[in-house]
Amino acid sequence: MATQSLIIIPFGQIQREILDFLRIELAQMFSLDVKIAKTEPTPQYAFDTKRRQYHSTKILEGLKNIPMMDTRILGIIDLDLYVPELNFVFGEADVAHGVCIISLARLRQEFYGLPKNANLFLERALKEAVHELGHTFGIGHCKDPRCIMHFSNSLQDTDIKGPDFCPRCKLKLR
Repeated sequence: MATQSLIIIPFGQIQREILDFLRIELAQMFSLDVKIAKTEPTPQYAFDTKRRQYHSTKILEGLKNIPMMDTRILGIIDLDLYVPELNFVFGEADVAHGVCIISLARLRQEFYGLPKNANLFLERALKEAVHELGHTFGIGHCKDPRCIMHFSNSLQDTDIKGPDFCPRCKLKLR
């Protein structure tokens, strides 16, 4: 892999434990030097008052303007994201610029009125981060429902996935 580092940029309030967990896991998984940047304010410019959600593509526009050589950028937000053609997204990536963002909001059991499950939440956050970062390495969606690169249309899809790339997608990562 040509990219040597990853910067995690939190937007708004993100618990330090979540950021540290992702930093450690992503460094190991991608063999990258991973750093956590200072917290950015909530991106009000991306808020859609009708939908009451944040437009992920608008946030990516801001991230891709950060000049970084040989660095991927992962934005993390704990607010609901969308793109116009879908009701919501867990995340989005800009392949050409090596930037992506994930939302933690819908990964929490509490979002659906269910009891909190911290381990399941962290597992989901890691899966979504790996999935979006996989896109920044040029890997598209995979037909294998157990592959991390399989498209998640629901949390059930995310929960079915394994935490890793299938053999075909792993080859594309190199």
